[in-house]
Amino acid sequence: MSDALTFIHTLRWDDLPRRVQAQAKRCLRDLIGVATGGLGTDLSRIIRDHAAEDLPGTAPMLFDNRAAAPAAAAMAAGMTIDSLDGHDGYNPSKGHIGCPLLPALLVFGHQAQVSGQAFLTALVMGYEFGARAAEAQHATCPDYHTSGSWGAVTAAAGGARLLGLSAEQTRQALGIAEYHGPRSQMMRCIDWPTMVKDGSGWGAMCGVSAVQLARRGFTGAPAITVEQAPQVWTGLGEDWRILRQYFKPYPVCRWAQAPVEGVLALRRAHGLTSGDVDRIEVESFHESIRLATARPRTTEEAQYSTSFPCAVALVRGALGPEDLDGDSLRDPEILRLSEGLTMSEDAHANAVFPGTRLARVRLHLRDGRVVQGDWVQPRWDAEAPPTEEELAGKYRALADPILGPERARAIDKAIAQLETGPLTALTDLLYRAP
Repeated sequence: MSDALTFIHTLRWDDLPRRVQAQAKRCLRDLIGVATGGLGTDLSRIIRDHAAEDLPGTAPMLFDNRAAAPAAAAMAAGMTIDSLDGHDGYNPSKGHIGCPLLPALLVFGHQAQVSGQAFLTALVMGYEFGARAAEAQHATCPDYHTSGSWGAVTAAAGGARLLGLSAEQTRQALGIAEYHGPRSQMMRCIDWPTMVKDGSGWGAMCGVSAVQLARRGFTGAPAITVEQAPQVWTGLGEDWRILRQYFKPYPVCRWAQAPVEGVLALRRAHGLTSGDVDRIEVESFHESIRLATARPRTTEEAQYSTSFPCAVALVRGALGPEDLDGDSLRDPEILRLSEGLTMSEDAHANAVFPGTRLARVRLHLRDGRVVQGDWVQPRWDAEAPPTEEELAGKYRALADPILGPERARAIDKAIAQLETGPLTALTDLLYRAP
């Protein structure tokens, strides 16, 4: 049996360093906060209606009073998280581990009535497994696929653990998930931003289905990323990839966040308002330049843009979910700056991507001056993570307006104490509508 297959079932909570245990709770709370922020999107509404009405079943749905088939409930949760691009991520994967993983764990954790400690341990295992599965796929496949592709295999690993599948059943589940996973090309969604986004919900659905099939005896071709890429499956239980996750201060693509930071830094340093600025100029890496929608019509187009979030940041001095939909999409001052923004590739920024995401910003002022900032990186990378208060503040800002402060606090408290009680202490708060 490979080290990866062994790791799926043998990791124990007491084996985890305290900082890994704490990080698991931080990631869990952040994902739940982003899910609440996404509930008001058309994407979340459509996918939850589809799951409940077209794929009915008995699995409770996240922040909904309805149920659906297990795979459909996972799909709806994954797409709801993905509907607001504010969730954690892993630079080497150019994607997000938690988004396809958490929905599968919620479905199977509820089904198996596991303890909170068992759930958190599976979450850590999934981050470690998912990081390496992503690294393996990116190293062996030339096309850049969405998180849902390797996320399907990750979701299957988490489900296999929580349902106690045998080693052979687990191997088959991983093979089924990899074979049927959504091998969707990410740059298609970058060039044409729509509700398909990062494929995470589809990956969660595929992973859940793979576990259910393997449990019944269905077989799958071996998972190449797990069985034929030994170079990435090192350091399990020692080199904790969960500690290398970044968090997002803004609910837009990570590739746009360094340009936003550059705009905000110049705004603060020079005491500027948007009226002082004629146009914005951004230098960054190729993928950031591909986020080229200047006049978004939907929140998806606004989230997968570099120019629009930069314009919002300059006009409003902040960037939140409310700035990426509704009247903001028609704000004449934001649109003036977004449509006037120019972008160019820089060889240095290209060379250090994806491990580092760099941008440099110039503001051309109406009085003829040009102010330029230094090269900047996105905030809250693993090397400079958010403080506990910063991350808690992000959660409250997302959850309080939707759930109400009392319920949001109760969820936060349940996560903090989750290893001491049943998973239902948390899910009883998650499986009902706001």
